[in-house]
Amino acid sequence: MKLKVIRISSEADSTSGVLFDVTDPDNKKFLAYTLEDEYRDAKNEKVMHETRIPAGEYKIILRTHGGTHPRYAKRFPDIHRGMLHVIDVPNFKYILIHCGNDDEDTSGCLLVGDTQKNNQVEKNGYIGSSSKNYARIYPAIAAALEAGEEVTIKYVDYA
Repeated sequence: MKLKVIRISSEADSTSGVLFDVTDPDNKKFLAYTLEDEYRDAKNEKVMHETRIPAGEYKIILRTHGGTHPRYAKRFPDIHRGMLHVIDVPNFKYILIHCGNDDEDTSGCLLVGDTQKNNQVEKNGYIGSSSKNYARIYPAIAAALEAGEEVTIKYVDYA
């Protein structure tokens, strides 16, 4: 399975984007609106909890340890098999795909939702219906991982 995040608006405190399943190039599927922390150029030092990951392609695995895993197991008992963990990101650890509404809910992670507000207007960005979106997109991604399929996510900076 191949996922792609296209970052469409980068502001001082947040980055808005869209997530697609691009496994079949002839049938790309919109999955979610996304929100991340802000961009910092190479001259700026990474700031913990305030910097999005670099553009690039990364592998996703299921993470079944750490504090978020048991919380999501309780929150989504019928579907949760482990956190969607984006690995091998230079200078970052524990990058997850999860629920949240604004950049205060992420530490470099990718938040997903069904609605999005303009992050030029909303200082911290905003995505809504995050839990519903997560519950809808998670099962297919987790099933691919459990079937032994390689799952990748590519982050593309459009803005």
